[in-house]
Amino acid sequence: MTGTLKGIAASDGIAIAKAYLMVDPDLSFEKKTITDVDAEINRLHDALEQSKKELTLIKAKAAENLGAEEAEVFEAHLTILSDPELIGNIEDKIKNDTINAEEATKEVTDNFIAMFEAMTDNAYMQERAADIRDVTKRLMSHLLGVELPNPALIDSEVIIVAHDLTPSDTAQLDRRYVKGFITDIGGRTSHSAIMSRTLEIPAVVGSEKATTSVKQGDMMIVDGLTGDALINPSDDEIKEYEQKSADFKAQKAEWEKLKNERTVSKDGVHFDLAANIGTPDDLQGVLDNGGEAVGLFRSEFLYMNASELPSEDQQFEAYKKVVEGMNGKQVVVRTMDIGGDKDLPYLPLPEEMNPFLGYRAIRISLDRTDLFRTQLRALLRASAYGKLAIMFPMIATVAEFKKARAIYDDERQKMIDAGTKVGEIQVGMMMEIPAAAMIADKLAKYVDFFSIGTNDLIQYSFAADRGNEKVSYLYQPYNPSLLRLIKQTIDASHAEGKWTGMCGEMAGDQIAVPILMGLGLDEFSMSATSILKTRSLMKKLSTDDMKKLAEKAITEAETNKDVIKLVEETVNNK
Repeated sequence: MTGTLKGIAASDGIAIAKAYLMVDPDLSFEKKTITDVDAEINRLHDALEQSKKELTLIKAKAAENLGAEEAEVFEAHLTILSDPELIGNIEDKIKNDTINAEEATKEVTDNFIAMFEAMTDNAYMQERAADIRDVTKRLMSHLLGVELPNPALIDSEVIIVAHDLTPSDTAQLDRRYVKGFITDIGGRTSHSAIMSRTLEIPAVVGSEKATTSVKQGDMMIVDGLTGDALINPSDDEIKEYEQKSADFKAQKAEWEKLKNERTVSKDGVHFDLAANIGTPDDLQGVLDNGGEAVGLFRSEFLYMNASELPSEDQQFEAYKKVVEGMNGKQVVVRTMDIGGDKDLPYLPLPEEMNPFLGYRAIRISLDRTDLFRTQLRALLRASAYGKLAIMFPMIATVAEFKKARAIYDDERQKMIDAGTKVGEIQVGMMMEIPAAAMIADKLAKYVDFFSIGTNDLIQYSFAADRGNEKVSYLYQPYNPSLLRLIKQTIDASHAEGKWTGMCGEMAGDQIAVPILMGLGLDEFSMSATSILKTRSLMKKLSTDDMKKLAEKAITEAETNKDVIKLVEETVNNK
């Protein structure tokens, strides 16, 4: 088909390439009685060999792109494919029940999976169930003659088309070949969108029907500036978008000239423009885009990109690499923020009706203090190599912060007593729960800083899941109610001589930036690719004028739209 899909512009840029569908194929089949047992067993072995060849290639690609350790999961899959007990049981099923290889494979692997999943006291064995499920899917695809999508095997320029992309999916995309992506679901604050900006890949999310409208190999254009995606565009449309891409690159070149400049307003007030990162590999993007700090290091990606809990030494090396690489500029590390939509296969979490409001982030850390203390020790050791700050996510009460701080203080003292060199560390918290924002004046007495996490603060303030398209109209970052919470937080920190940053996507939003300048936000932390564009905007604006704008937005405006109109009228007149 040809036509245009409308979605949400998630990451700036234009991508033109063929579509690569990351959609699981139909693996359904019928149970059949067979007459030629030997031929059926040969089919099974052919599929096993194809699966092994594919996994060997995937393992090599994973080792090249992610490192040998991350590739080990595929070694486990190869071991399963060579397991004589598993293969023998499938062969016996084919022989004794005279059934097709697909049915025999399903019956045997279902039994193995059920057996491993029943070992609730052995997390390692439960993980093997997931491995067998993955291997079975691959084996079944070869028995049925259908192809499983795998981004690790992409070796030509493509646009990824998917229902959604998990953080680990997005982290594995190879920027040499993946020119852009489009998803059915998601918003600007979904993890796939955030990671696309980190990877500097143009993206459109929330298109609703990309996977049902696009066919494998269709030529596509993804416009990450407007949220449009064209399927099988005409030659004229391709030329038009090639020009649009060239214009955008020219604009980026203008912004590039500001790379080594400080961020100052028109009237000379300095603001810190920082970057959000997920792994040490993202550091180069911060430096390339003139970042003045790392305002959010999402440490959970060290856990999500591993097949087991990362050790203290592994974490230390990652933190040290970033702290050293920033050459004396501050790095703020958020302690492990697992839960919600970020799960670890090797750390099973309880099933919950609403995981976003449940057992996650600091709540896990205060319960599993063994994990928390390991992470804190790694951070304390890394602090000797640069300017490090630590913040705790999902703090709701003063008592929670005090408890987390006490564990940190205990580990710090132990290290000092043992003669380990430890740097000066500021300890703060994420401000992302409305209840905490309402007592910002109390919390400000105990923290060294606040960092406002607007992605969660917005969804909790409006009781609207940020991944749910049905309530996406309630994602209102400029609503006066939210602006009041932000003002209250900033004012409370300043009253105690502390500072406030923002690490939610709102910090790089070109409508929000003028208001945040007026509210006195100290640090703006965003996707690295938004830094130079934001620096350019700030240079044109006077803080005195922005203070008046912010006051009007909070006291006179009634709606999100009112605030947008106020900003556009004010900024366009500058």
